[in-house]
Amino acid sequence: MRSTPFYYKAFLLSLLITGISCAGKKENKQEQPPTEAPAGMVWVPGGSYIVGSQDEHANRSEGPAYEVEVSGFWMDETEVTNAQFREFVEATGYKTVAERPVDWEELKKQVPPGTPKPADSLLQPGSLIFHPSEVANLYDLSQWWAWSIGSDWQHPYGPESNIDGKDNHPVVHIAYEDAVAYANWAGKRLPTEIEWEVAARGGKHQSFQWGEELTPEGKYLANFFQGGFPYNNMPKDGFEKSAPVKSYPANAYGLYDMIGNVWEWTSDWYRPDTHVRNSQAQNEKARVNPVGPPRSYDPNDPMTPKRVTKGGSFLCSDQYCSNYRPSARMATAYDSGQEHLGFRLVRSAQ
Repeated sequence: MRSTPFYYKAFLLSLLITGISCAGKKENKQEQPPTEAPAGMVWVPGGSYIVGSQDEHANRSEGPAYEVEVSGFWMDETEVTNAQFREFVEATGYKTVAERPVDWEELKKQVPPGTPKPADSLLQPGSLIFHPSEVANLYDLSQWWAWSIGSDWQHPYGPESNIDGKDNHPVVHIAYEDAVAYANWAGKRLPTEIEWEVAARGGKHQSFQWGEELTPEGKYLANFFQGGFPYNNMPKDGFEKSAPVKSYPANAYGLYDMIGNVWEWTSDWYRPDTHVRNSQAQNEKARVNPVGPPRSYDPNDPMTPKRVTKGGSFLCSDQYCSNYRPSARMATAYDSGQEHLGFRLVRSAQ
């Protein structure tokens, strides 16, 4: 059954958005790949890494920094593209969450008791699109997100839009369930939060995957928001919305767009104290290939199960949220599909 997308409930509830930080890596010998690289994937070496962050930009949910052991794994060099997702849909007939009607019986479980049922006309297949205007404050997401019936991965900006000529753009409006379905078909899996963070850092302990400056020598090395958020987008990086994959340089592991472009799903449930719990674990095995908590908890929206998404998107702005950092972590409802949310996959070493 389909329940409500995360931002749709912003019209019913007052939600908050989390911040960002960065993470690092402990220098260690580079584990060699065990086999020839699968098509379109690159090797992320295993070893000892420092994850989490306590720098000046970090949100409390991203600290403290602590050491983990991670086994090597393969990762998609880019986000899953429209062309790749179309191949999956054509082979399986799969319909995404955004293409199915909202189920009010499921929605009721995630909103306060007594919340009135929305009009049936609003419970139609759709998703949330970015619809900016001048705003009174930066706490009410409904000021720049609009529920759009007919928006989905094939119609990313509304029912009249399409993805013609955008085969090499990341697929968006993807809910967690959709990403898992694609992963099962492809014989891969979603990365854990720790795997994703280690991969994004590219073996370097820097604020950004390319160094300490966001735009070194005035160069834009990722797709994010420039201008007065949310209504005055000045795409100095070359793209107002998503960018084709590989539009910017890869990191040291050969991974593209780990920062910016679109948010990416991980397999971990969200808790704001995940790093605290991991760092304080008495059993050292808890820090070997750590996975997320057994269940979700977001104090800002406790009734909605959420997964961790990583990497920021083309909507991340230094005026609002600087989530274009490797250690940024966002709580995203498992049934949410959005204009700036996609995924990439990993495969464990055989």
